[in-house]
Amino acid sequence: MKFTLPLLGMAALLVVLPVQADSVLDQDILEIQHQWEHINYEMADSAKSDAYTKLEKQEEDLVRKYPNQPEPLIWHGITLSSHAGAKGGLGALGLAKEARNQLAAAEKINPDSMQGSIYTSLGTLYYKVPGWPIGFGDDDKAESYLKKALRVNPSGIDPNYFYGDFLYGKHRYQAAMQFLDRALAANPRLQRPLADKGRRHEIETLMAKIKSEAGDALKSSSR
Repeated sequence: MKFTLPLLGMAALLVVLPVQADSVLDQDILEIQHQWEHINYEMADSAKSDAYTKLEKQEEDLVRKYPNQPEPLIWHGITLSSHAGAKGGLGALGLAKEARNQLAAAEKINPDSMQGSIYTSLGTLYYKVPGWPIGFGDDDKAESYLKKALRVNPSGIDPNYFYGDFLYGKHRYQAAMQFLDRALAANPRLQRPLADKGRRHEIETLMAKIKSEAGDALKSSSR
């Protein structure tokens, strides 16, 4: 069995910080984000697992340094879910469960933090992880969380992409394309050019896949 977590978002997820990181916490989180981007989009697959493990240790230090702040917990959850996706198989389930725990802890502090990234990340975990009796996957919970993320950040690239990906998995192709179109139309993130480039590539790849699999159905539904 193989996990197909694309994060990372979960997911990562990629969020917008102020143009100038104006606190020590902002600076620390921005450094984590940039390291995650490098691992996720630039490193060879064979090197990712060790790199994620190293980054997770840094994030654990941040969680201890900022015990009442949701951002370190969110990014720790994102990295753990990305690591699960890179590792694959049943061995990734422990990482996915810990990612869920970190995100749930952040949700208790401030559920809307980082433009709804908690909702996007949890939603993605719930639809990417296998369901019972193997894992905790739950499509109903996944869709509920993804819709919450869209209510918080309706024009964001990540919530629209991941909801589009969820709909694709349900063979709801027309609806999936609508959300993927919105994801492509999202405003660029000034501090995140690498993240935007990587996510847009993922969106375009998924859109091409949908057109290949359901081209005739999409054409008939648009008439």
